[in-house]
Amino acid sequence: MKIALVTGATDGIGKETAKVLASLGYRVLVHGRTAEKARAACADIGSGEPVFADLGKMDDVRHLAAMVAAMTPKLDVLVNNAGVFVHERQLTSDGFELTMAVNHFAPFVLTHRLLPLLEAASMGTDEAPARAVHVSSMAHGRGKLDANDLESARGFDGYDAYARSKLANVLFAVAMAKRTRTTHNALHPGVITTKLLKSGFGMAGASLASGAKTTVKVATATELARVTGKYFSDEREATPSKAARDESLAEELYAVSCRRTGEPPLPLRA
Repeated sequence: MKIALVTGATDGIGKETAKVLASLGYRVLVHGRTAEKARAACADIGSGEPVFADLGKMDDVRHLAAMVAAMTPKLDVLVNNAGVFVHERQLTSDGFELTMAVNHFAPFVLTHRLLPLLEAASMGTDEAPARAVHVSSMAHGRGKLDANDLESARGFDGYDAYARSKLANVLFAVAMAKRTRTTHNALHPGVITTKLLKSGFGMAGASLASGAKTTVKVATATELARVTGKYFSDEREATPSKAARDESLAEELYAVSCRRTGEPPLPLRA
């Protein structure tokens, strides 16, 4: 049985993604901010196993990785779906701006910590590699990233911070695709009616079922088994912004993120 972890799976697109993966026969680890929320989501889905962590705290993220490792020796799919949009600048206990902490640093640390499980699912020369799916947004196209000011110390705007974090998601996928056999792809799920959309943008969008389609396809489609370092929208490969295609920026962000989180940098693949 294939195993998937979906972060931010207690509501919205994440919950719908977990539900669809479970219907496809996956053993799904359902992440929530608290154990109670994760258990409630599993009950609503009718399947899944709860895991929990506050993704604004890097020690919690590391504990989440350890929790997952205690539950399974391998991981076929990691869906980094959780995200936040905040209107005022807030610093976490780690000194990170909250948007960047949850939307970038948390998946950065979690992905690194879970690589042994992802690699375990990829063993064997004929085995398709495990997949890491990074849920970004079309908002990444408005993002401007200064790797030396990830905390927005020079001025904060909620939308700018969100767009910057979504650009970081795409750049992270690009950097990781060059470092590991596990595939890494980013995507825009669509403009979907979620709590984040209502809070951040004051609008409604398409259905949750629509919002999960691109994530599920990138996570499961046979034809994408060895595709890596790409960006998807509307269930097909798309061209991300010019900044998102800047490999030197991806490398700079990767190096800074390693330094800020203490994660050992991975070497480029030969």
